[in-house]
Amino acid sequence: MSPLAGSYLATATALLEKAVAVNAPVLRQLGPVIGESLAQGGILHLFGSGHSDIIARELVGRAGGLVCISSIPDVTGGFIENLAGYGTKVAERYDRQYGLRPGETVIVISNSGKNSSPLEVALYARARGLKIVGLTCVEMAKSAATVHPGGKNLHEIADHVLDNCGVPGDAVVPVTTDVMAGPTSTFIGATLLNLLSLEVVAWLKAGGHPLPVLRSQNVPGAIDYNRELAKKYKGRLSRLLA
Repeated sequence: MSPLAGSYLATATALLEKAVAVNAPVLRQLGPVIGESLAQGGILHLFGSGHSDIIARELVGRAGGLVCISSIPDVTGGFIENLAGYGTKVAERYDRQYGLRPGETVIVISNSGKNSSPLEVALYARARGLKIVGLTCVEMAKSAATVHPGGKNLHEIADHVLDNCGVPGDAVVPVTTDVMAGPTSTFIGATLLNLLSLEVVAWLKAGGHPLPVLRSQNVPGAIDYNRELAKKYKGRLSRLLA
């Protein structure tokens, strides 16, 4: 392993441990909040614009994850995430097709927390009666002024905040005096969401609720099993199970 890779591994691992400790109280608090909604037949929604969509996709249709999770798609891949009003249209279209229902939760992911689309999705969902979880880098948000007309970053409008504990600019490894490499937001963000998923599963299990957890399609019988799980949520999942 090169010194650069070794530096990344050490720094990223330390940041992950910090993020787990910092977010543990929020994760424990969200387990029952989301679990109760899912126990009543609700959906957990996720939105990430641009690269943050990778983190949102981590929980959707995932072997070992909950079936009742749906992502809000941005067909531009974040290309116009700072066009005022676009995020609202994204949320409206998704709402018409799949439904954003009062009492459900939406997790909005934005490392900087400054771009218009994530903020508008969050604000639209709040107006529809959903709870908002913001997954962001609070330290970066302090130095990245929002471009949204409302003047606030994601962590300032969310009901619950998950902080990936990253650094401004995301990259943690100095390569030269003016080049940084090795981003951590995806690695840590995906881990925090998997921890959250397990907190929800733990709450469902403790309450004696059904556990709508997907199986790997490479396991015999899993495809039929997963299809049966998904029947209950027909018309509400943006990415259909095969």
